[in-house]
Amino acid sequence: MGGRELVLATYLAPCLQPFYEFVATRVGEELDRPTRLIVGESLDQVRNAEVDFAFLCGLPYVRLRRENPAAAEAIAAPIVKGARYDNRPVYFSDVIVPANSPVAEFGDLRRRSWAFNEPDSHSGYLITLATLVEMAETPAFFERWEMTGFHEESIRKVATAQVEGSAVDSHVLGVEMRDHPELADRIRVICALGPSTIQPLVATAAVPASLRQDVTDIVTGLGTTETDRRSLSAGMIERFVAIDDSAYADIRSKLEAVEAAGFTLDA
Repeated sequence: MGGRELVLATYLAPCLQPFYEFVATRVGEELDRPTRLIVGESLDQVRNAEVDFAFLCGLPYVRLRRENPAAAEAIAAPIVKGARYDNRPVYFSDVIVPANSPVAEFGDLRRRSWAFNEPDSHSGYLITLATLVEMAETPAFFERWEMTGFHEESIRKVATAQVEGSAVDSHVLGVEMRDHPELADRIRVICALGPSTIQPLVATAAVPASLRQDVTDIVTGLGTTETDRRSLSAGMIERFVAIDDSAYADIRSKLEAVEAAGFTLDA
């Protein structure tokens, strides 16, 4: 096909970057045109169509769509390996505590310290606030909130008992537990929030409809070769499926509930 270089951006956890590199490479191979994956620095890159495609958390996705429906369109999403995902494009926010913590359930975290990755995260922040709304609580439920920057850092803060709890992306936690088995003796999952629709691959306004469809077909077709299957497995992914904006109604609902409660989504 040829053409200008396509730029894909990832705004997701660093431990998953090799997987997104694989996806970007395969898109380029199938389209026969140069592609490049970058680490997103600002959502303005999506908002202003400075990148073509992005792996994006569901919360900023629904916010961008609220600002301007043409800014981003969800086209595909991964299915994570494991029975708990029920062959659906969903994930969980696993609530973790130090292994020796007396905390047994979410309510036991009252007046304890809490780590979150960033305020633009559904799995690390919004869903926690939505859970507090459902409990008729406020953010003062926790004695202290500490922003860590990444789920991986939240996991390490809990593992070293620098904080007493955190909600982390179950996909990221699975990869981290596999790659760092020593964590099994240092943290404990007490419950899961969700499931929630998993982070989408989105097309920006820079991408014509025909190319959006081509990339959707390529991504959802990954896994037909042994090399593809190995790369998918390394990312703990079964496959991608086509998806559209309506799938993110669950995240929109939680965002609306948190906003209605008057909670701020800033750190």
